[in-house]
Amino acid sequence: MITIRRLAATALTALALAAPLTQPTLAGAAPTGTPGAALPTQRGGQSQQFVDLSIDKVTPTTVTTSSSPTVTVSGTVTNIGDRPVSDIQIRLQRAPAVSTPDELRTVLTDGQDQFDVVGPFSEIHDELTVGESSRFSVALPLRSTEAASLDIDEPGVYPLLVNVNGTPEYGGAARLDDASFLLPVLGVPADPTDPGTGAAPPSTTDPVAITLMWPLADRPQLASGIPGSVDEKVRLVDDDLATSLAPGGRLEQLVAAAEFATDADLDRGRSLAGSMCLAVDPDLLVTVANMTRGYLVVDDPSDPTGPAHDGTGQAAATEWLERLRVLATDLCVTAVPFAQTDLTALHRVGDATLTARALGTPADIVDAVLGVTSLRGLTWPDSGVLEPAAAASLTGLGPTALLAENTVTDPGTAVRVPIDGGNNGGPLYATLFDSSAATALAAVGGTPQTPTFTPDAARYDLAGDSRTARLQDALGAMVWESLTPRSTASRLADAGPRSVLLVPPQDWSADGGEAAAILSTASTMLGSGLATPESLPDLMGRPTAPTPVQLTYPDQAVTDGAPTTVVDRVAATAPEVDALTETLVLDPQSSLTPDGYTAPLEEDLLRAMSTSDRRVVGRTTATAAAEQRVTEVRSALDRVYESVTVLAPGGAYTLASEQSPLLFVARNDLPIGITVRLRLSAPPGMTITDIGEQQLPPRGSRSLQVPAKVTETGKMVVDVALTTTNGRELGDPTSVSVRSNSYGKLLAIITACAGALLLLLAGRRLWHRFRGQPDPADEGHEDR
Repeated sequence: MITIRRLAATALTALALAAPLTQPTLAGAAPTGTPGAALPTQRGGQSQQFVDLSIDKVTPTTVTTSSSPTVTVSGTVTNIGDRPVSDIQIRLQRAPAVSTPDELRTVLTDGQDQFDVVGPFSEIHDELTVGESSRFSVALPLRSTEAASLDIDEPGVYPLLVNVNGTPEYGGAARLDDASFLLPVLGVPADPTDPGTGAAPPSTTDPVAITLMWPLADRPQLASGIPGSVDEKVRLVDDDLATSLAPGGRLEQLVAAAEFATDADLDRGRSLAGSMCLAVDPDLLVTVANMTRGYLVVDDPSDPTGPAHDGTGQAAATEWLERLRVLATDLCVTAVPFAQTDLTALHRVGDATLTARALGTPADIVDAVLGVTSLRGLTWPDSGVLEPAAAASLTGLGPTALLAENTVTDPGTAVRVPIDGGNNGGPLYATLFDSSAATALAAVGGTPQTPTFTPDAARYDLAGDSRTARLQDALGAMVWESLTPRSTASRLADAGPRSVLLVPPQDWSADGGEAAAILSTASTMLGSGLATPESLPDLMGRPTAPTPVQLTYPDQAVTDGAPTTVVDRVAATAPEVDALTETLVLDPQSSLTPDGYTAPLEEDLLRAMSTSDRRVVGRTTATAAAEQRVTEVRSALDRVYESVTVLAPGGAYTLASEQSPLLFVARNDLPIGITVRLRLSAPPGMTITDIGEQQLPPRGSRSLQVPAKVTETGKMVVDVALTTTNGRELGDPTSVSVRSNSYGKLLAIITACAGALLLLLAGRRLWHRFRGQPDPADEGHEDR
């Protein structure tokens, strides 16, 4: 998996242990950089980074009135420079509690001077040689009357920073690295150093209603360019999904975390279960359902029809799908657009069949595979944004779309707002989710991502943050709304009951521990009275704002969306797939229908426009895979057309008469019947009757008799080809030699002359008989 590296937006300038910030001077090199200046390639004001600081554990992850009164942070410091570093010391610092939603992200890149509550330095290692690592643990009380502390005496979300100092060889003491994260404090435990100070619980007078989307999706993994079949095994480009579905895999852990957190014995009031909604990608379900019947993995992903071997995940797929079916019967379920298709790209393609398959059929697929009735009337774009023209014209949308709040101009205080212009299918509404919390949730996991809707001010390289730190940021963002007075949470000022929609990315890389921590935090909020459950249908049914708003479409959406080259090729290919579907034969006796045969090709075109893997560093790989998918669909169409042809007869036809028929044999190697037309090019002297549309049986042939009339004798050449009903040529055209034995015009002249002579002779005889005269032709025969 590709990991994004985080680059702090502010430089980590040199810091003497007990002095103002200074730039270390390295022997043999002139000082580089300016103290306090932001450098585009590394932390700190120096020309290279000497150590890397990673946070591995925070205890407690969420502070409550019953948790430990001391915060402990454990991690690792590694020498990644080119020289030893000595006198390594570390300390904790705190910034003021987050007061606005934007600060949930921007505070993480603030300079260390913003973290003005400072703990003492602790020495963790005398010297680290190049490549050497050292574990550390640093602790500080939440509050204390006797010693240094974090000075936290009321609930809130507090930014913490771990600061590491050291002395590189040939240099002076300096601040070498730091790492920041959010600490959610739902309640402050009693101060053990002051018996008169009790715990500080949060205010529960104005709880927030929470709704949590729980996505189950993956990147497209079915091999492309393979039409539907009744008995053939599906092919996958790799076997990664088998690992993800097996115990300990990503998708298995996401299901396991939801199973555990919503178990009736743990979630007795069904509060968490009532606030959750499974958001399932139908492409994932199609793939997993096929895996349960056995499948193949291609040896070369660039050759999907080439050699392949049996996949290993049939049992894992069967078990995972059954567990998901059980879980789905107890939770809200909704379908996301097929394969996380880019809806703006879909609009640009403008193909009605693809639009229906991306937005209309996903709910039916989810229902059929999971045996539930999923929530309709909802579209959740994977990007979290909608281009205005796409929202106005995609008739499959609506009536409600889930959108990030900052994509709407002046959203006011409404959770559900009407979109100006609506769509052709009726009015369109946006149910808004908070972009700061969604951005933090997207950073959780092994493949962190920055969502399309994240504002520029909150975007930074994520890799400098450890998984532990990114999880802490997500937990803090989740609880911030519930800990913030309504007057401060200006986004909801003067609104009705407070509501928060928590939305991770659809293709989410969180593991089991991270997923469990997020669900546990949601349960704690519900159990403490900070939050109340709100189902997704109830949230969608909330009153709407009276004034429609205008959608905005950030430039980042173009970068994260399907490439123009791919979209243009899909737009050119989709009509050909539609045309093929129209020419295939629907046989009630066959389980393979025209739609079932071409559906995988249409789905491949949707997968080519997927936004999965396009918000990570390796998006070029996703682009290459998309290009390959379209190429394979076109190759598949070529193979289909080449499988139906007219067979060239051996030798030449010999027509016994001027109206002898021409006989041809048409062959269909497809597993489904097809309607064809026979196209013949008649030479001068021949007239051919059009026999109209003809149906060819699956994997069979049929003789075609074509009435023909010739008016000349000799050898002629007839060009023959099969086409679809809409004119697409099938197979290879051929030429047929025809030899006619008819006399043509000469025979007609001779016949006419003979008839005229016969009439003349008969008339002369009658004339002579009428006049009583013997016919001269009878002379010499009178006595006979």
